[in-house]
Amino acid sequence: MKRCCVVLPTYNERENVKRLLPELLNISQRVSEKWDIFVLVVDDGSPNGTVAEVKRLANENPGKILLLERNEKRGLGEAYKVGFRYATEELKADVLVEMDADLSHDPNDLPRLLDKIENGYDFVIGSRYINGGKIYGWPLRRKIISWAGNLLGRFALGFKVKDCTSGFRVIRASLLSGLQEQIKTRGYAFQLSLLHSVLKKRARIVEVPIIFKERKFGKSKLGSRDLIEFIKTALVIALKK
Repeated sequence: MKRCCVVLPTYNERENVKRLLPELLNISQRVSEKWDIFVLVVDDGSPNGTVAEVKRLANENPGKILLLERNEKRGLGEAYKVGFRYATEELKADVLVEMDADLSHDPNDLPRLLDKIENGYDFVIGSRYINGGKIYGWPLRRKIISWAGNLLGRFALGFKVKDCTSGFRVIRASLLSGLQEQIKTRGYAFQLSLLHSVLKKRARIVEVPIIFKERKFGKSKLGSRDLIEFIKTALVIALKK
């Protein structure tokens, strides 16, 4: 049985995690014959009670929910790097999952993505931009930002992936060996940097359609600093290519 760690970066996601974590535990039970799924929450000093909620659920489900606390908000990419390192070195995970903590990603899609790992793929993307993929609930401005960012990212990567900014991914842990130290991006640009790195390693990548829904609770953490870092990262990748 393979060990699968869902890494969830959080900042002020109390209302979402108390709904998402039980759903992930239900998924874990459904696939328990094939996968040992557990969740690692990486919190960046949330002041709204997110940590207390995670600890409550962790106490009720020992060994299935774990928590890494950091003192301040350092960016999505930094949270994933810390979480991935801990999951592989300390928890001995075979497979890692990137997933938003705001319920935008449907946990019920996770078994479909894991099936692709079982079929020999190294890097599975929950894609909004292939046939069957959709986005619900975004205002026009957010759609334009996503479309433009994805187009820039695809150009930088040579149009090899349809949804290069997706935050729902399943990754074979062995693929990350030696990569995390090379990736310097701190925010959302980490998604593009990671994808670029695994493409250079000739990883077997596949996209699976998902339906993305806008969050009901809390606010998006995407800021202007993240957008600037993403544009810079895409341009650097394109120039090196």
